[in-house]
Amino acid sequence: MSDFLTSTAAATPQVYTDLSGLSALKLKSRANPQEAVREVAPGETQRLWTFGGTAPGPTLRGKVGDRFEITLVNDGTVGHSIDFHAGSLAPDEPMRTIRPGESLTYTFTATRAGIWMYHCATMPMSLHIANGMFGAVIIDPPGLTPVDEEFVLVQSEFYFGPPDGEPSTDRIATQLPDMVAFNGYGNQYVYDPLEVRVGDTVRVWVLDVGPNRPSSFHVVGGQFDTVFFEGDYLLRDGGSTGVGGSQALALQPAQGGFVELVFPEAGHYPFVSHIMSDAEKGASGLFRVTP
Repeated sequence: MSDFLTSTAAATPQVYTDLSGLSALKLKSRANPQEAVREVAPGETQRLWTFGGTAPGPTLRGKVGDRFEITLVNDGTVGHSIDFHAGSLAPDEPMRTIRPGESLTYTFTATRAGIWMYHCATMPMSLHIANGMFGAVIIDPPGLTPVDEEFVLVQSEFYFGPPDGEPSTDRIATQLPDMVAFNGYGNQYVYDPLEVRVGDTVRVWVLDVGPNRPSSFHVVGGQFDTVFFEGDYLLRDGGSTGVGGSQALALQPAQGGFVELVFPEAGHYPFVSHIMSDAEKGASGLFRVTP
């Protein structure tokens, strides 16, 4: 199992964005359901259900053949569970709901590459996911090319309850979120842009965890020369012509992939979900590109 990614953006604690320093592998880890009041946008606080105190939870990384062993300890006040899409196994025991104070061990071996969602599978599942119980597992495809900079963006939705409170299932069922965010904080990379340099090869992993809204990841002023979607390349190094490009990575909830691009000149390049009403609700950020 890979180490957790621990780069931090100023807008909110412990978001998982920069993959460039990741190298260590571990076999075991813990994922503790916890309840915590967190700021999710300037002046907006909500009581989240989380894995380990953050939403998204820790990002895990490995390769095909790696064995993951996760200990789930329920430190919350209601029943919770966990479902790792990166593993293929019967869900009866490892994905069962455990009561506060209980624990279980979830073990799987990664057999397929991609960026995979994990989430609480306790019903109502839409509530547990919308209230923060989700994260990403990256299983590198064989032969993944090294890049200069690498990031992961997890898109999710917020359905606000009262200040410091929790959303209602009725509110989530409208499928009309109050906010859509990357890595758990609306517009956070507008306030704290991701830093890259002109000419760097940049890889961005993107995962849509929903629970309801699709995504269309786009970089304003950028063009993707490589697109990896749900386990395979749609475009690689410009494709068969060598000059092919892509403008968006389209994702439904629980789908993911990555894009690669090079920024040609210095400046500020917005990135958004090109479902523009969602971008205007917080699914936006900036790359600050320096010479």
